[in-house]
Amino acid sequence: EAGVPSSTWRRIHPGRALTRLIVHAVTWINRSILARLVVIVVLTAAALGFSYRLMPSAEYLPVGNQNFLFGFILPPPGYSVDQVAEMRQPYEQALSHLWESPPGSPEAEAQPGGGISGFFFVALSDSAFMGVQARDPLRVRELIPEYQKVGSQLPGSFVVLSQFSIFQSSINEGRNIDIEFTGPDLERLIELGSEAFGMLLGIMPDAQILPIPSLDLGNPEVRVVTHRRRAAELGLSNRDLGFIVSALIDGVKASDFRYQGKEVDLKIMLGEGYERRTHLLEQLPIATPSGQLVTLGSVADIFQEAGPVQINHRERERVITLRLNPAERMPIETAMELIEEQVLGPMTEAGKLGGLYRVSLSGTADKLAQTGRALQLNLVLALVITYLLLSALFESFLYPFVIMFSVPLAALGGFLGLKAINLFLTYQPLDVLTMLGFIILIGTVVNNAILIVHQSLNHIRKEGLPSGEAIGKAVEKRIRPIFMSVSTSVCAMLPLVLFPGAGSELYRGLGGVVIGGLVVSTIFTIFLVPALFSLTLDTRTLLLGQGRRLAGSGEGTPSDA
Repeated sequence: EAGVPSSTWRRIHPGRALTRLIVHAVTWINRSILARLVVIVVLTAAALGFSYRLMPSAEYLPVGNQNFLFGFILPPPGYSVDQVAEMRQPYEQALSHLWESPPGSPEAEAQPGGGISGFFFVALSDSAFMGVQARDPLRVRELIPEYQKVGSQLPGSFVVLSQFSIFQSSINEGRNIDIEFTGPDLERLIELGSEAFGMLLGIMPDAQILPIPSLDLGNPEVRVVTHRRRAAELGLSNRDLGFIVSALIDGVKASDFRYQGKEVDLKIMLGEGYERRTHLLEQLPIATPSGQLVTLGSVADIFQEAGPVQINHRERERVITLRLNPAERMPIETAMELIEEQVLGPMTEAGKLGGLYRVSLSGTADKLAQTGRALQLNLVLALVITYLLLSALFESFLYPFVIMFSVPLAALGGFLGLKAINLFLTYQPLDVLTMLGFIILIGTVVNNAILIVHQSLNHIRKEGLPSGEAIGKAVEKRIRPIFMSVSTSVCAMLPLVLFPGAGSELYRGLGGVVIGGLVVSTIFTIFLVPALFSLTLDTRTLLLGQGRRLAGSGEGTPSDA
């Protein structure tokens, strides 16, 4: 090195110097069986091991950046429609400044979401829902903490507010995990749901949890229990008594008739105002089939007690559902693992679940499991199809096996690319769209290995070179087109990852996986594929040579050789 003039070093092209360095390293590795085995084992084990360590928890579908927040409010049982409608007032009082500020003003720009451009509140008989839009569509998520702060001050109410997903077609969809407790006794189900609710708040304090229908029996109701013997003596059945009570309280349809082409219901009901006098039900007179007048209290006991708002059923069994919306940066798979290990597991071990009382996870959790199984099948099919296609092109089952060894290295690169996005750019989960990047990599990363194997076979068949020398020359000739194709592909996909914009959250993860897989697999393939290909050719030559010697010495038949 001291004897080489400095002008000579300046004339050496950096690309040529890198090529020579790589070719020398590949040649040195192929001279030793031990070196080739070490390279193959170390690179493959490192790729599989680090892929397992870096693989994040799975998410279902990206939420997107739709400028719409949807909130659902479950008030305490027994609230009237007017009381539910009054629940909008805390929002108007606390957040009115967000839509009263002039649009585009410095004051508005400093507010969450740049202010509010639209807000509505709809009250129903047993619930309410609301919708919010931000003036700046890219900052709509900044409004979620503001509305959650007001919702936490509503006494006895459950409030869930989340961004409406671009893949969401109804209010019951989204990033929801439904924990369903089924069993025969409703009070027991409410106890199980309340216990799980408290445990979920402890392990996931940032999550939003909505019980469906409710976790208490606070809805006032009037229960009428028939005196069977007294009613039978008067000729009244349970059906007759139920019809009479319905008529006394809110009216009941008795018949109908047509008037000017329209069907009109005929209802039997008490006069106006009697529906509010439930405490006088025992004193109201009823007529028996024989025409005798008796009071309702003489044939039935009337109780005023608390009951459920509604009773839901699944497969003919009563069910209480906890709808969990995890925090934005908690993947669905992580939330499912926490639920299984820290909530449902201890409850099952304590004997509270099992037998007549069961629990299941549905909603997005069920869809994620189904999609995961489908993607695994697609991944296996992609590997098999690629292998069979290469086998047909090379007319061999051995050479495609060498080429397919570059796929595990691509998986490591994909996870590294996803990790880099989370470290240096923004949060990016491993959602379903991102998973498609690994299937795409199967058809792209094998191209580099194909170039090396195909060029090596040309040198061996056409020029008669030994396998080691042929592989070294193949690497020297093909390393430039390999780097050129990878560089152009990476540079073309970088804008998908680096530049924000509408829809960037959909394809950012896919771009990161493909870029990382191409870069890492290219670097490793240059050393792994030559070592594995050289070792494979030497092994095949050794086995064929032994077969010929056995056939020539008479120790085996030609067919055996």
